[in-house]
Amino acid sequence: MEDEHPDTRTSAAKEIGQTGPHDPVAQRRTERNARIAVTIFPLLVIAGGVIGFLGSDSISALAPTIPWGLGVIMFFMGVTLTLPDFARIAKRPWVVALGTGSQFIVMPVAGWAIAQLLGLPPALAIGVILVGCAPGGTASNVVTYLAKGDVALSVSVTTVSTLLAPLLTPVLTLWLAGSYMDVSAGAMMLSIVQTVLVPVIAGVVVRALFSRLIDLLGPVLPWLSTIAIAYVVAVVVAGSAGSLMTAGALVFVAVILHNGVGLTLGYVAARLAGLRTAERRALSFEVGLQNSGLASSLAATHFPSEPTAALPGAVFSVWHNVSGAILAALYARRPITD
Repeated sequence: MEDEHPDTRTSAAKEIGQTGPHDPVAQRRTERNARIAVTIFPLLVIAGGVIGFLGSDSISALAPTIPWGLGVIMFFMGVTLTLPDFARIAKRPWVVALGTGSQFIVMPVAGWAIAQLLGLPPALAIGVILVGCAPGGTASNVVTYLAKGDVALSVSVTTVSTLLAPLLTPVLTLWLAGSYMDVSAGAMMLSIVQTVLVPVIAGVVVRALFSRLIDLLGPVLPWLSTIAIAYVVAVVVAGSAGSLMTAGALVFVAVILHNGVGLTLGYVAARLAGLRTAERRALSFEVGLQNSGLASSLAATHFPSEPTAALPGAVFSVWHNVSGAILAALYARRPITD
C-alpha cells in the first residue's frame, strides 16, 4: 500500500519482475501477497487513525516524531531499489518522463482547483495542495500488478518522482499555496532532503552492501513500513482530532475528488500519448496515488499552528489504497488485447 502498502513497495510488486509471468506457482504466490497488501494494509492504517483519535490527548505530543516516521518509510523504499530499477528508466525515458510530468502537473493543479471549488479554509487548502505536490506513492506498484498493468513502468515513475520531490514539491507548493499562508520553499526543500532523499539513498546503499540480508528480510519490510505509516497517521489524526468532527466530511469530499481526478487524467494522458493498455493502467495509478505520508509530514512540520493542514494527507493515505484496490479489480476483469 504509501504509501505501501502504500509510501513502500511490497515484495509482491517486486516478485513479478523476478519470477516472470510464466511461473504459475510464483505467480499465484505473488497474487496472494499483493491481495493481502491491498486488503490488510489499509485496515492497519485505519486502525492507526482510530487509535490516534481515541488517544489524541497523549498521542498528539508525538507530533515532532512524524518526520522520523516518514524517514523510516522512505528508507524501506530505498532498500527495495535495485540496479535493474534504474536501468528500466534509461530504456524508456520518454514514457517515464510522461508519467512523472503528468504526476507533477495534474495533481498539484487539481489540488488547487478543488480547494477553490470547495472553498476550503486556508489550512485544509494547503493540506490538499501538499498532497497534490507530493511524489507518487508506492502503493501504485502493487495495484498496478493486480490490474495487470506495466509494473516496471510503475516502479520507474515512482522512483523518479521521489528523487525529484526535493526540488519540485517545495516550488509547486510555494506557487499554488503561497496565497493561503507563508510558505518557506527553502526550509521545505531541506525537510524533504532530510526525510526523503537521504533515507532513500541510505536504503540503496544498505541494499548494495547487505543484499542477501535484505532478501531474507524482504517479506517483513512491507509490514514494518505499514506500521510506520499507521504511526504517522495516528499522530496526525491525534493532532487534529478536535476539528475532525467538523471538517471530516469536507476533507473526505476533497480527497475523493482529488484521487478520482488523478486516476482518470493519468489514464487519459497515457491514452493520448498512444501508450498500450498496460502502460495506461500503470500511469493511471502513478498519477492518482500519492505519497500522502510526505504531505502530512510537511504540513505538521511547516504549519504547526494549523494541525488540520495534515489531515488531508492522513485521509488520502487510507482512501487511495481503497480506491486503488477497487479500480485494480475492475481493470483486471478487462482483458488486454494489445
